[in-house]
Amino acid sequence: MTKGLRTDVTAAERVVVKVGSSSLTTSRGGIAQDRIDALVDSLATRRAAGTEIVLVSSGAIATGFAPLGLRARPRDLATQQAAASVGQGLLVARYTEAFGRHGFRVAQVLLTLDDVTRRSHYRNAYRTMARLLELGVVPIVNENDSVATEEIRFGDNDRLAALVAHLVHADLLVLLSDVDGLYDGDPRRPGTARVEEVRGDADLEHVSLGRSGRSGVGTGGMATKVEAARIATAAGVPVVLADAGDAGRALAGERVGTYFHRTGRRRPTRLLWLAHATTPRGRLRLDNGAVRAVCERRASLLPAGIVAVDGAFEVGDPVDLVDTEGRTVARGLVNFDARELPGLLGRSTRDLARELGPAYEREVVHRDDLVLVPERDRTIAHT
Repeated sequence: MTKGLRTDVTAAERVVVKVGSSSLTTSRGGIAQDRIDALVDSLATRRAAGTEIVLVSSGAIATGFAPLGLRARPRDLATQQAAASVGQGLLVARYTEAFGRHGFRVAQVLLTLDDVTRRSHYRNAYRTMARLLELGVVPIVNENDSVATEEIRFGDNDRLAALVAHLVHADLLVLLSDVDGLYDGDPRRPGTARVEEVRGDADLEHVSLGRSGRSGVGTGGMATKVEAARIATAAGVPVVLADAGDAGRALAGERVGTYFHRTGRRRPTRLLWLAHATTPRGRLRLDNGAVRAVCERRASLLPAGIVAVDGAFEVGDPVDLVDTEGRTVARGLVNFDARELPGLLGRSTRDLARELGPAYEREVVHRDDLVLVPERDRTIAHT
């Protein structure tokens, strides 16, 4: 890349921008209107130049602090959901006013994991988002914190932003934080340097991933942002990680923050969701032959290669495929209920069809509904 502007950034026609709570809050934890205004000014400048913008914004829970008399982020789920319920409308109202001063309309889009994992849901989500962009509207996306559970408890909007970038066929993902990029050590210590470009995992071996936001309001840290960048770049979407105060410069293509190059090409949407936005409902333990068939030959999983079943899953649920040592090697959508499988294990589909009928001459997990887990991410499943 030259020392000039980042051409992938300047050429992007559809951009997803994610901003976290820590970049929108005051020192007391509430949402700051001046920070929203500054962010919207930068987004509106790029939008006025003809670029379609999707904003993934945290901050609903933090916006609900003051109206509910809360001094800090609540720890219990019910109060978090109450704060999100109160804050979401207020947050969108602030964005509506700020974008309105530039002549742009906004729309609230609340998503849960179901909306990006179940095929009919994400198709509906895509159609809605595409139509909003056609109409010149700026979608404001957030997780539906008021009714969700795992999103608040375990997730954050970095991963959601990466999935939304893929959903809307974005050309670029911009992750705005309260730090100005990825560093080769603790950025609070002298002698560390900002990593300007990341071309693959090798460039991440000596970076600092432990620092979270300054405000204590957000849930994400640098590790979640790097993981979001991995998801997006593996699907062909480059990523810029920058300080929210540099949003305008980042969107203009200036060499601020850290730039993550594409590492892969666009992949089928359901496989991206399956790999990064699903929670397994159970496990299928495979023999060595089945592991080789699935991992090396990219074959479907048949009953003959399964030695044990764990969990209470139903048809269509995601399950992990583990090897004889309990390491997860793949994830797939299962074609049988958990209660059906034990009687089928170790048997050929031909024998099952002859004894039980043609409905049983099918794969447990079809290869088109299966994704492999990279070696670096394989862990020992709990028994």
